Amino acid sequence: MKSALVTGANKGIGLEVARQLARHGFFVYLGSRNLESGQAAVQQLRATGLTNLEAIQLDVTRPGSIRAARATIGAKTPALDVLVNNAGISGGGSQSARHATLEQFRAVFETNVFGVAGVTQAFLDLLEKSLQPRIVNVSTAMASLTLYADFANEQLAYRLPVYQASKAALNMYTLNLAYELRGTPFKVNAVCPGYTQTDFTDHQGTSTVEQAGQRIVKYALLGANGPTGQYFSEEYFPAPATCPW
Repeated sequence: MKSALVTGANKGIGLEVARQLARHGFFVYLGSRNLESGQAAVQQLRATGLTNLEAIQLDVTRPGSIRAARATIGAKTPALDVLVNNAGISGGGSQSARHATLEQFRAVFETNVFGVAGVTQAFLDLLEKSLQPRIVNVSTAMASLTLYADFANEQLAYRLPVYQASKAALNMYTLNLAYELRGTPFKVNAVCPGYTQTDFTDHQGTSTVEQAGQRIVKYALLGANGPTGQYFSEEYFPAPATCPW
């Protein structure tokens, strides 16, 4: 049975991604900062008939927690086939490039960038043992420099400078990781789930959690000829189009 790790999987999009991967036959490890919340999420999914699931304590901002999660999963499976770096924070709904504190920037980057790099590096050796390793970094169309350089576009007037900066950095990390893994079976992509109705958005949005999950899982299931080093936002740029960097 193939295996997958989804970070931030105890609720919202992460939980839905775990659900869909389990339905596709993966054994899914649900990474959760709070183990009890992760275990509750597993029970929620098991109530629907899914059994191939396990909660793992994983706080992506704590290196010790990452190492412990790697040791736990490594003792249970010889290889990891899919890593979905879903855990992320927005930094709050009111942000300013002029007035945001360094503490705000550090907190958001700690989860959205350093956490992704830390988890990815820790699990690369298990992923390398997979025949078709896939890494999906959950990004956002709000990280597009091309789109947000258009100051005249009133549809892009709502901005979250701290969050956007972190996800733009994540996109560059994704590109460089894909570059370093070129010529191998790895597929590494950044995927925007869309404006999704979850706690993250105060349940506002134009996409359901199920739709968001499908967009992410699609790139976790890529075949050997699938893309790598790409940036997808299918709510706004339907495939085969990609999101402008």
